[in-house]
Amino acid sequence: MNVIISASELVSALAGENPPVVLDVRWQLSVAKAAGEPPFDGRAAYASGHVPGAVYVDLDRELAGTSGAGGRHPLPDLAEFGAAMRRAGVSAVRPVVVYDGGQGWAAARAWWLLYWTGHPDVRVLDGGLTAWRGELSVDVPVPAEGDFEPRPGTAGLLDADAAAALARSGVLFDARAGERYRGEVEPIDRVGGHIPGAVSAPTTDNVGADGRFLPAEDLRERFKSLGASEGTEVGVYCGSGVSGAHEVLALAVAGIPAALYVGSWSEWSSDPSRPVAVGPDPR
Repeated sequence: MNVIISASELVSALAGENPPVVLDVRWQLSVAKAAGEPPFDGRAAYASGHVPGAVYVDLDRELAGTSGAGGRHPLPDLAEFGAAMRRAGVSAVRPVVVYDGGQGWAAARAWWLLYWTGHPDVRVLDGGLTAWRGELSVDVPVPAEGDFEPRPGTAGLLDADAAAALARSGVLFDARAGERYRGEVEPIDRVGGHIPGAVSAPTTDNVGADGRFLPAEDLRERFKSLGASEGTEVGVYCGSGVSGAHEVLALAVAGIPAALYVGSWSEWSSDPSRPVAVGPDPR
């Protein structure tokens, strides 16, 4: 599966006969900040300069539902998601390329949603906007209405019960930082720790210092060493289904299909009746 695209490949694709729709999904996780420090504004970042022709997509409003019992970034209403994608010009017959500021998490969330709902050709700009070497534009395009209709797949999505079962029967990766997995710190959610049986696999270890994904063979070896051998069912969760999508993308680069628990730790930990494991041991 061809799920990432380099900056040079994107330049060529934009000059081709069927150029991709480009989506700018710049976003940063909101955590407690020092007094007076403003939150990150993705739309303002987009307005200051973006890949020419790119359309801004708001992760919190268009790629997620309302925060609540289902987690901080639950699935969006699919009718609203489809309308947002059509406004951005997304059609079934045109490729889509998504990018963010370079971390890759937000772009991966857009990639996963489009892929899971049936778009046949979606790729993430490897390295994000920091990898782009062309000029930036401040012009805001008004794309022609697209025709994309989201049709959710029958696989690729986990709920809390399915994630717990997969941690016993297959491999469930926890894509968060190791200290959150171990329960040493928890800056956002009710309690620290991990789903019993889940394996710590921080998604930050899937990329190099330049923010680009490691070679596919290196990723395959990494995931194999963590238990994702051939034929093993694989799932991923994170804090709220954003960085976890990035790990699903890394697994796709490695040729390993994986499902995403969108509610992730923000949903799991909100229910005091669900078990919580701490420390480095999965169990």
